[in-house]
Amino acid sequence: MEDLGAPLEPSDINGFITNENVHVQPVRVYYEDTDASGIVYHANYVRYIERGRTNFLRLMGVHHQDLMALPEPIAFTVTRVEMDFVLPARLDDTLEVHTRYTKVTGVRIYGSQIVKRDGIELIRAQIEAACINLEGKPRRLPKVIRNAMAHYLAEESA
Repeated sequence: MEDLGAPLEPSDINGFITNENVHVQPVRVYYEDTDASGIVYHANYVRYIERGRTNFLRLMGVHHQDLMALPEPIAFTVTRVEMDFVLPARLDDTLEVHTRYTKVTGVRIYGSQIVKRDGIELIRAQIEAACINLEGKPRRLPKVIRNAMAHYLAEESA
């Protein structure tokens, strides 16, 4: 495997990477994201942080469709999520998902994520994902992915 595609340019939909190797993903809270009280339903934060991780990889040049098109297709599966809910987000809020990839091992990727509103932390999450084949068996991360991510690894403190 030589190339997974070119890195993308930052955009509103893809977010951007800061000089500190933190990906920032803007997210708007819509009515469908909230419960009856207008507060973001807790499970929707998992969707928000997934967008952040996916778009960070996309900006690095790691595209999920390219991974699926390999001779032996691979994908990522989340194996662990730990979340601390600090403050609620509400209908119409503009949020930022801050993502740091902190460690890459043979099969796993580790990261920390923070969802903020106006610079104030709303949730903190620790994520672990594994590389698998389409039968769900663990697969070693291809060197091209490890190389793409190496430049962006950050310290654990988010």
